[in-house]
Amino acid sequence: MSLADRPLPKPMPETRHYWEGAREGRLVLQSCQACTTAYFPPRPFCPHCGSREVKTFDASGRGRLYSFIINHLPAPGYDGPFIVAAVELEEGPRMMANIVDCPADPAALTIDMPLEVTFERRSDEITVPQFRPVRGDAR
Repeated sequence: MSLADRPLPKPMPETRHYWEGAREGRLVLQSCQACTTAYFPPRPFCPHCGSREVKTFDASGRGRLYSFIINHLPAPGYDGPFIVAAVELEEGPRMMANIVDCPADPAALTIDMPLEVTFERRSDEITVPQFRPVRGDAR
């Protein structure tokens, strides 16, 4: 299946900064000014302390594999097998993403393996952050 067959997320006003950043090749997170916690997914208040004093910032794009599954069944826009992962970002939050540029084989995946963001353009408006193993990683 092609990228054009994959579902497109629907940006909302409170997530617009995230999708605009992704379209520009930036992984944008938010952090709380009151408790200094970085968080994901985007929202207009801190999920830790409730403060509405939040700001956006460009994340490093680096993370580690926290958990994963290998899906062997087809899904809209995806032929099986493909990797769905929880990625723990260097800044602290975790996010779900596909792991690309890596065989969908448990032998190729190690918990805590270093990952880096890459971006999958799905339309003129939507680009989706994905992750791949850091190149040259000596596991």
